[in-house]
Amino acid sequence: MVQTRGARGVRITGGQRSMSFPASQIFINCPLFPSEFSMVITLNLPRANQQRDSEYVFTLLDEEKDRVLLGLSVAHGDVHFLFWSGLGRRRVSFKGVALADGRWHTLVLAVTGQFTILTLDCGMPLELIHDRPFPSDLDTRGSRFFIGSRRRYRGLFSGLLRQLVLLPGSDATPRMCPSSVPSLPVLSVPPSLLQLPAKGSSANQLPLYPYEAEVRVTEGLVPPCGDLEQGQLWVNTLKRGLYLCDGLMWLPMLEEHARLDYVEDYQYLHTRSKTSDTEVFFIPSAGLFLAAAGRDSQSGSAIYKWEEGKFRLYQNISTFEAQAWKYFTIGKRRHTHTSFLVVANSGSSSEEAGGGEEYSIIYKWNPHKQQFFRYQSLQTHTAQDWEAFSIHGEAYLAVANHRRADNNHNIDSVIYKWNPGTKLFEVNQTLLTSGAYDWEFFSVGPYHFLAVANTFDGVTTCINSTIYVRVAGQFQHFQDITTFGATDWEMFEIDGRVFLAVANGELHTRGSSQYSINSTIYELNMELQRFIRFQDILTHTAVDWEFFTVGTQSFLVVANSYNGTSYSLNSAIYRWQGSEGFVSVHELLTVGCRDWEFFHSSEGSFLIYASATSTLSKVFRLKTY
Repeated sequence: MVQTRGARGVRITGGQRSMSFPASQIFINCPLFPSEFSMVITLNLPRANQQRDSEYVFTLLDEEKDRVLLGLSVAHGDVHFLFWSGLGRRRVSFKGVALADGRWHTLVLAVTGQFTILTLDCGMPLELIHDRPFPSDLDTRGSRFFIGSRRRYRGLFSGLLRQLVLLPGSDATPRMCPSSVPSLPVLSVPPSLLQLPAKGSSANQLPLYPYEAEVRVTEGLVPPCGDLEQGQLWVNTLKRGLYLCDGLMWLPMLEEHARLDYVEDYQYLHTRSKTSDTEVFFIPSAGLFLAAAGRDSQSGSAIYKWEEGKFRLYQNISTFEAQAWKYFTIGKRRHTHTSFLVVANSGSSSEEAGGGEEYSIIYKWNPHKQQFFRYQSLQTHTAQDWEAFSIHGEAYLAVANHRRADNNHNIDSVIYKWNPGTKLFEVNQTLLTSGAYDWEFFSVGPYHFLAVANTFDGVTTCINSTIYVRVAGQFQHFQDITTFGATDWEMFEIDGRVFLAVANGELHTRGSSQYSINSTIYELNMELQRFIRFQDILTHTAVDWEFFTVGTQSFLVVANSYNGTSYSLNSAIYRWQGSEGFVSVHELLTVGCRDWEFFHSSEGSFLIYASATSTLSKVFRLKTY
């Protein structure tokens, strides 16, 4: 429900099926549509609608044949009345009807015989004669009314609807006109849309619908962007950009594209222990957070919150040789979903049942206490990574089990599925892996993939890592790729091309090891349905790739952690150069670099790396021009 220009209307944002009903609810005794009728519609169309394709105010659809029996649509300043006759679909068009001006208008469409009459805001009627009369035998059996759509998202009505009335008989205009407010005469308006403003139960409460649909433009510093600001615009005079609030963040509508100039030190983050991984995430109404996976069981792991342009300690959680964190949500609606964090513990706790066994823990965000609390324990084996993903609205978690206590690396990794009934994750599928270190989920068109980075099979690190594809509800083998101590997969797209980058950590055979080896970027060949080698990049015990964009430019940053003699060495940022592939453009001194994360805040764009050999991680700011 949205209020604009002193009146309320309904905005349709999705769920076409819920805005529909079978025609049999109206045509109870006789399935034939009346041959004479009127439609009364009060609507408000934004100015932008002038450039849109047809949008449907309503349709009556034969569901079996997907055929429009009756409908009203608007496009480019025209109003189109559609109906089905024995010779096919007919369209009666009223040209140049000024509706898309952001104001309320009431239309009366009267149909009788070969005449269709349109009256706008109690003005002069427009009359059109069509070659054939409206059918007297239009059968509505098996049909359904759809309000604001044609059952599809394409053509969804973008304006506001206040009144939509079907009347048998001829012209209904005399029942409403003349009127003191000809654009808003009332014939049958839902009560909830009539009274203004709607107040809460307390006299001190704000109106329930305090916002207006008119666009407001704000200048200056970054304004708040929440539910109340949804649909509002912000002009950033410094960046010369125009941004739209989607209720969560400011989305760029028009901006001067930034280009990466250089990278500067921004914050030294003193962690309680050496850090294996960082996870940056945003919780609506709570803020931006960072979870650091602490390798020291005594110190646990810390969660930091971004406040006044810095990460500050927010909460500490007991973990056991934590290797990675993963943030995910469950729920279809952005503002009502539940937030979770899952940690990959590679060590054991005597507190768990069957002391000595390893358990990874899922934590749930409590919006009232603004903290994460323990939610579910899952037995794992030297867990290195969690991947969270959703397929057709169903939530999944995949754990990378590295090895068992007997040092057997060839073990099952597990995919869990959320059970909405028990509200717990349950085992859905197991996949044999060899020293699994990382999972990467991605989708290409209708196909869903999981790639595992296999590190070690007990003899050598020169082994196959596997890509699986989802078929008939299960992940099945798609392709093997030879890797060398693989520790990470990173999927990304550039200009419609799909890439997978593997971080190769170590070539270990027959007691000898090489740490400076190539990591490889693969590209999906659509015709061959295979990933093909695209580019090799020399790395030094690479542990992570992170893909990010600045303006229209694409980048990859690699976590180089060890070259055989030192943990203090440069990690590199590579820029996409089209046919040249990725080219090194920046080198950053890192110490035991284990993970990179890219994130945005109101202060700009940043990179943070986790150090596995020091209690000091580092935040870099990307300077642009």
